[in-house]
Amino acid sequence: MFTKILQEHRAGTGAYDALNVIPSWMPDLVRAGALEPLDAMVDQYGFRDELKTIAPVYRDNQMTVDGKIYGFPDDGDVFIMYYRTDVLGDPKIQAGFKEKYGYDLPVPPTSWKEFGEVGSFISEFTGNKPYGAAFFRDASYGNFMFQERFRTEGGKFFDAETMKATINTEAGVKVLNDWLAENKWMPPGVETWGFVENLAAFLQGDTAMTVSWPPYGRWAAGYGTDEEALSWVPKSTIAGKVGYSMPPGGHPQLAAGFALSVSASSSNKEAAYLFIQWLNSDETSSERVQLPYALRDPFRDSHFSSEGYKSLWPEAPQYLAALQAGAVNGLLDLSIIQTDRYEEALRQAISRLWAGDDPKAILDDTAAAWDKVTDRIGVDKQKAAYASWAAKPNAYP
Repeated sequence: MFTKILQEHRAGTGAYDALNVIPSWMPDLVRAGALEPLDAMVDQYGFRDELKTIAPVYRDNQMTVDGKIYGFPDDGDVFIMYYRTDVLGDPKIQAGFKEKYGYDLPVPPTSWKEFGEVGSFISEFTGNKPYGAAFFRDASYGNFMFQERFRTEGGKFFDAETMKATINTEAGVKVLNDWLAENKWMPPGVETWGFVENLAAFLQGDTAMTVSWPPYGRWAAGYGTDEEALSWVPKSTIAGKVGYSMPPGGHPQLAAGFALSVSASSSNKEAAYLFIQWLNSDETSSERVQLPYALRDPFRDSHFSSEGYKSLWPEAPQYLAALQAGAVNGLLDLSIIQTDRYEEALRQAISRLWAGDDPKAILDDTAAAWDKVTDRIGVDKQKAAYASWAAKPNAYP
């Protein structure tokens, strides 16, 4: 999508009017001149007050570049933890855990140390029926998982003064080593799992914990999965047995997400603007986030407090509370100049990890690759972009 938006803008075809933009792309697209500034139309059509009711983490971090509005948040993407309340609440499992580790089994785990101990114990105690946990581990999704966990372990992406990459510090190496250790008690082949494989395992009752985007929570409850558009979603065997919480570490990744923008090369800018204003409006967005097949997740204060949404399945109030907590505690995706080049190097690093390379050697090479990208862009330019991103309240815990 990023490539298509840029190519169309450079060709000047006017083929696109309204755009879905992942917020971390927004600075690069603005620098390329591909997005239309929206402030004048926001004021012309009196929409500014309604924008204020978007949850602050999305409103303050995913709408503007250099103080100007270029997009309206459209999707409250945030990683939250899903766990089997019947498994973690099993008295036999709890007693065995306390006997082994000397403390009460936390429901749910709040640190990665607890997560490792709980997950490995469940796999051991149940004979892998279910496994203690699983994640999507393939490189494209793993990029987001690394960004989150690296920061909750205390890592910083760069030295703010020199702009040298610092992902190869102790925090980064710990994350990769912990992943390798966790895989030993997770399902075989988890290294290649993507969104669907992980979803299927959880919904079929094969795993007791996972972390993912909000749709998992709806589908685990069985909400909307009888829709034809969701025929690819496995039927849930665990409805009524799922709890929702922050992931271990307490600061979930606001992974990807979408914002609504207007193409700068559109010949229908006003109509395109009015279309995205309608989509984003309190009334319409409230309907859209409750559609099980829309893949749009709550992002307005009214979504989290909606009595209608809370009534959709018995645990929906707890689900919305977890999403709202994520909107407060969530961590922004890295967003600097040519972010995609840094993320591609990180994806390659994860692929190397699953191929058996040494974690420290992998991250040393990745840091060197990041430094080359920074040098090509210009250290001073990138330093300014990084300082602007890092100054946002949700850049680091």
